[in-house]
Amino acid sequence: MLTLAVAPLQTLAQSISSTEPAEQAEPVEVIKVTGVQTTEDTISPKFARVSGSFGDDKALVNIARSVTVITEEMMQQYAITSLQDILALTPNSYAASGFGAPSLPTLRGQLGELFENGIRRQAGNNGFGVPLSFNAIEQLDIVKGPPPVILGSTQRNGGYVNLVSKKASVEQASQQLTVSTGTWQQHRAQLDINQPLLENEAGVRLSLEHIDEDSFYDFSHHRSTSAYASGRWQLDADTRWDLSAEYYKANYTDIAGINRPTQALIDAGLYITGQGIQPNGSSVAGAFALVSPTGQVVIPRNQVLTDPDDTNQAQTFLLHSEYRQQLSGQWLLRNISYFQHLSREEIAGNSFVEIIDGADTFENRTELQYQWQAQQQTTFGLNVRYNDVLGYSQFTTEADLPIDLTGPLSNRRIPLTSAQQARLVELRPGIYVSPGAQYDVNNDGAGDFSLSDTTDSTSWQTGVFVQHDSQWSDKWSSIIGLRADQYDVTARDALPPAGQIAAQDSHSDLLGSGMLSVSFKLQPDMVVYVSANYNEATSNSMAGGTVLGANNQINPLNFATENTLVETGIKYDPANSSWYADAAVFQQRRSLRNRDGSNSGIRTSGVEAQVFYRAEQYWFNLAYSYLDARYDDSASFQDSQQVADAFDNSRPDIIVGTGIGAPNFAGFAPSSARVQGIPSTILSLNAGYQLTELWQVGLATVYTKSYPLDFLATVHIRDQYHINLNSSYQLSPQLLMRLDVLNVTQQQNWRPVFEGGYFGSTLVFPELPRNVKASVTYRF
Repeated sequence: MLTLAVAPLQTLAQSISSTEPAEQAEPVEVIKVTGVQTTEDTISPKFARVSGSFGDDKALVNIARSVTVITEEMMQQYAITSLQDILALTPNSYAASGFGAPSLPTLRGQLGELFENGIRRQAGNNGFGVPLSFNAIEQLDIVKGPPPVILGSTQRNGGYVNLVSKKASVEQASQQLTVSTGTWQQHRAQLDINQPLLENEAGVRLSLEHIDEDSFYDFSHHRSTSAYASGRWQLDADTRWDLSAEYYKANYTDIAGINRPTQALIDAGLYITGQGIQPNGSSVAGAFALVSPTGQVVIPRNQVLTDPDDTNQAQTFLLHSEYRQQLSGQWLLRNISYFQHLSREEIAGNSFVEIIDGADTFENRTELQYQWQAQQQTTFGLNVRYNDVLGYSQFTTEADLPIDLTGPLSNRRIPLTSAQQARLVELRPGIYVSPGAQYDVNNDGAGDFSLSDTTDSTSWQTGVFVQHDSQWSDKWSSIIGLRADQYDVTARDALPPAGQIAAQDSHSDLLGSGMLSVSFKLQPDMVVYVSANYNEATSNSMAGGTVLGANNQINPLNFATENTLVETGIKYDPANSSWYADAAVFQQRRSLRNRDGSNSGIRTSGVEAQVFYRAEQYWFNLAYSYLDARYDDSASFQDSQQVADAFDNSRPDIIVGTGIGAPNFAGFAPSSARVQGIPSTILSLNAGYQLTELWQVGLATVYTKSYPLDFLATVHIRDQYHINLNSSYQLSPQLLMRLDVLNVTQQQNWRPVFEGGYFGSTLVFPELPRNVKASVTYRF
């Protein structure tokens, strides 16, 4: 650990490098060195800094919100390779599987946003989208609740993860190669090279990653390549420019888990067999199909709802720019720009189609920061965001409950009937999607088409904001912020039926947001705070696009989703100790977009806490969270009312079926019922011990309390725990070897497939059994 008396870094550098006699040197403050900061110190967020969201270069203790920081070293130590892995460190971050490819975080029981360098990234539709690569990332800043006014009005408000991209260094060259291999032929390789071009003036950084993984799950794989390059130019002492670009391409599998999630399946792995029969007598899976159980078998956990003939691929290109200039002693200019192009195509045998022919997003934020005096600072800003989406969708004929997974692959495939095709539009030969609007072709007064998320939409979001930071005394400080966003959107039917004029509608709205936080320093190393936040968000569909409703108009309610947060917390960060701890109590209300495009209010309250400590030979961190998430007098929707709806009552010894048939697209009346698919209590522990100077061992464990899988709470996922072990050995100063054993106790754990609980009565995701990964890191 390194402890310094308060002194400018420039003074410190001069005092160390000066060769002049002491009597000729200018007086300097005394510097007390009590140790040397090591790489291991960075496995705690105590020394991490957060920039962009709440100000520049802030320690966690100085941020009046619940925040978890995961540094690059922590990502390596805790084996963070996906957004779901942050559960090991972050309270209230339990997530559904996202069909095996999560593209968004889940925080405080609902989907959150994904930012990169303080700009909202393009992401998937309700968490189902493009897998996220961490190749370009060196830090994760995880914040609960709505974003501050600087970041702007968003779509999702459970919280957000700000990805901090790798920056080029102008001072020191470095090279690192990491190669790993694991169970089920899972191979990864990453090369990271940094090279100064002009010392202290310019540098470049290149990071390449390739993933080639087979899978425990049937017919599943992940192949992806990421190429990232960044440059830094220190134009002068007051001016810096960072520019980066990433190209990412992935071919992966949509994993829907195991259908028919009865309590017997959760507790004993017992699966009910028998293919569903539609009311018209067809054995093809369809709405209101009914299963006559033929037996009950133990289903292999790898036997999930996938299809070897499915197509699922995506590619994206991102460009980031940050220009920073100290205009004077009081004025600071910062300009941040972002562009992303995304395309995606999934064509599945179960009739699901999502094709993003192109989603282009551009955003620019200009900030002017004025330092009134040492204790008062104001940031003024202008933000412009443009989003253009052309996409096609079809999910109206999906039907998962009727499918018998133990039967032939043909059970899983849903060829469209001529009647179903007539309610869709042919995009390509044999590929049918929904039109982007409703039409009455036969003039009977009713729409003749099945709608999903097809759209050709363009939106402009222009925001102005002001944030004022005050340090009133040694103990009191506050932040107040206000923002207004003008949101203008036009949506068109991307694929009208033959002979129809494409429907189109436009909508404009003014979205407001505000924040106020007050902090009080109880003692030099302990701070308490209260924070209140309000914002008005949008509710969008795939790739952030906007769809037309059944009346061929944009739903104005999609621009009136109010989100509020009141949070009180305490943070402990002693200067001469390796301890860091914080805790928060919160109440939060936000909106959830349902599968049919409607919105439900969600009200949550809870407690979360985290503790980090490092001693000379060992370290540990502990995280705890309690969450009470309920519908706020709002409706809820599921694919079916309950899993028993899929069965008749011919075998009550196996299941007492209701005989309704499924899927039946159930809606539940407004209530304050508990939100399904979210554990109320989560506890995680990570620890490491330095056996020798070169050899370290580690432990990571997560416990989740029992919770209902479906709205009616007919099926519960029981109390679960997950334990990982790891060991690393430093063979030489350049070479590090590591072994991870994941789920070492071979727990048969489960989690929901989809956020929001829509598939809670239909699908459940079996987590991986014990598996092993070995990796080698070489620095040269």
